Amino acid sequence: MKYQFPDNFWWGSASSAPQTEGETLSFGKSATIWDQWFKEQPTRFHNGVGPADTSTFYQHWKQDIALLKELNHNTFRTSISWARLIPQGRGAVNQEAVAFYNQVIDELLAQGIKPFINLFHFDMPMVMQQQGGWENRDVVTAYAEFASVCFELFGDRVKHWFTFNEPVVPVEGGYLYDFHYPNVVDFRRAATVAYHTMIAHSLAVKAYHQRNDGGEIGIILNLTPSYPRSQNPADVKAANIADLMFNRSFLDPALRGEYPQELVALLKEHGQLPVCQDGDKALLAAGVVDLLGINYYQPRRIKCRDSLVNPDSPFMPEWFFEAYDMPGRQMNPYRGWEIYAQGIYDILTNLRENYDNPNCYISENGMGVENEQRFEENGQIQDDYRIDFVRDHLKWLHKGISEGSNCLGYHMWTFIDNWSWCNAYKNRYGFVSLNLETQQRTIKKSGEWYRATAAENGFNDRT
Repeated sequence: MKYQFPDNFWWGSASSAPQTEGETLSFGKSATIWDQWFKEQPTRFHNGVGPADTSTFYQHWKQDIALLKELNHNTFRTSISWARLIPQGRGAVNQEAVAFYNQVIDELLAQGIKPFINLFHFDMPMVMQQQGGWENRDVVTAYAEFASVCFELFGDRVKHWFTFNEPVVPVEGGYLYDFHYPNVVDFRRAATVAYHTMIAHSLAVKAYHQRNDGGEIGIILNLTPSYPRSQNPADVKAANIADLMFNRSFLDPALRGEYPQELVALLKEHGQLPVCQDGDKALLAAGVVDLLGINYYQPRRIKCRDSLVNPDSPFMPEWFFEAYDMPGRQMNPYRGWEIYAQGIYDILTNLRENYDNPNCYISENGMGVENEQRFEENGQIQDDYRIDFVRDHLKWLHKGISEGSNCLGYHMWTFIDNWSWCNAYKNRYGFVSLNLETQQRTIKKSGEWYRATAAENGFNDRT
């Protein structure tokens, strides 16, 4: 069977400034929370590899963009570092950063690759975090100023903007589960961070729409379908609460301009609502996106709790549900994530049936594998497992499109092996292999497959 995708389908990949650029404290850039955390606790990072040791895009941007072209990308997403462009968080713009981002954008366009630019990828400038980060409304205002500077500097050429990548992750990691800086465990503060993030998003969307630059602006959400263990009402209720907290807490304001009343009532009941200001309701309504980016890696399996909550424990989402390890599930053992390709179809179906079928695209999907060098033959990584992973997800994506979903493209995470937060280079995700010692780039077998798929705008099923 031939899986043919619509004309002008976006074939590409995604990356971010903090994970690829390097030169993390050079060329005028100030420290981010990652630089500070690595300075304080280097043992929290795999093999002691910190944010300075990325895939050196700042130095090799032209070579890397040539590789994107070789892989037949017509689109590519990366981010602008707030700490590089405006090192003090507000005020003076770093002209070295302006020159760098201009040359990247111009080279992408010269190669026929549309730049998709994200404004925040977990990389809060430390000077802003010292003021409270997303807990402080002044930082929200500073972010909106940063976004407007980006629109002014680059909006003549960049026509696809995104306010945030996976905004739930700094909430989970930094304020609930202790896997991101500032390592707080406090649901009320987490709710404030989540709420202020969407206020910041709405300010940026409103500012962009007022410019009339002829482009579009959106947000990138990591959507994890919440599947109940069974149709028992207790399991269904538990899965619904997980969906409210981890998906709809960002999806509803981004697509509907308001929060689910069910979520508001739940948080109010437990005294966890953030403080709102006059005008916030209208501002959130103005933050409805033009385009939704969907990051999909794994589903969430949920069951009702089997035990009572310790009343003295911190209030957490898990007061209402537990994770369920479904027997027989397919796993990526290196990342510890379930592989469930149908989830991508279920997300699109939900958007079509319950959210007026917005324009969207798959902004990340990928498979991280540890110690990939063991699969090297004649100088190339033979990553057939990654080809199988992509092919299976594209089949379900194709089914969603064939049923009417407005999905406009597919981006893999990522085009080249890059630094991944506390995991560093433990798991490799790229279509291109990176030798950390020599910085040599080598296209993997999956890169060749993706290049052919993009050229053909589809693929033949091998079965």
